[in-house]
Amino acid sequence: MVIELCILFFLVALLYSAAGFGGGSSYLAILALWSVDFQLMKSTALLCNVAVVAGGVYHFYKSGHLPLKKAWQLSLVSVPLAFAGSYLPLKQETFFLLLGFALTLAAVFMCYRLFFERSQEPETLRESNGTLYGLIGGGIGLLSGMTGIGGGIYLAPVLRLGKYDTAKNVAGLSSFFILVNSIAGLLGQAAKQAIVFDVTFAGPLLLAVIVGGQIGARLSARVLKPRWVAGATAVLILYAGVRMLIK
Repeated sequence: MVIELCILFFLVALLYSAAGFGGGSSYLAILALWSVDFQLMKSTALLCNVAVVAGGVYHFYKSGHLPLKKAWQLSLVSVPLAFAGSYLPLKQETFFLLLGFALTLAAVFMCYRLFFERSQEPETLRESNGTLYGLIGGGIGLLSGMTGIGGGIYLAPVLRLGKYDTAKNVAGLSSFFILVNSIAGLLGQAAKQAIVFDVTFAGPLLLAVIVGGQIGARLSARVLKPRWVAGATAVLILYAGVRMLIK
């Protein structure tokens, strides 16, 4: 089972890292379909998120596509709420209900990016309301902490729809958002002594996503076509989310 999961996690990290995402929603969907313990799922997905996006954040910052003022505006409320969401005691049934909703919502957002976002349009930005986007980031942070998803999959379409920044800067902001919220989620689990880390299980998966993430970060978007990533993974996430809600 671990070998199959390693291959899938490697592919997810390879594809997502090129678009500035960590792949947490897909990691959770895969682990849920493999019936992995829910606490182990959350810890493993968050650790994999951190492993993938840490390099991406550095890459976006060095290339000038991570406006730090906006990054902190989006994260100021989300980080403590991600910690609080992760710290909240959730029964297994409640967790899977929330996760099913979160994955289904993530699939909808990915379909929006696939079918309705026009990448060829000239980028005209609007004057942004930092307080409003900070509150939106806070809501996403709370959901990410409760479910183990970094939150970038929700944040990026909101920022693009609101013309908050350029496409490359939105990818950089999403990477930063995923990184800080994933760390906050892990700290929340640690505070209630709920981190479950099995070296024989999570170790190979972390290695797979680190390798996949490094390769993906260096591949041109022309090779991977982010829209293909959205189409391929939206089906998996939607299937896993609907299956959990039905159960």
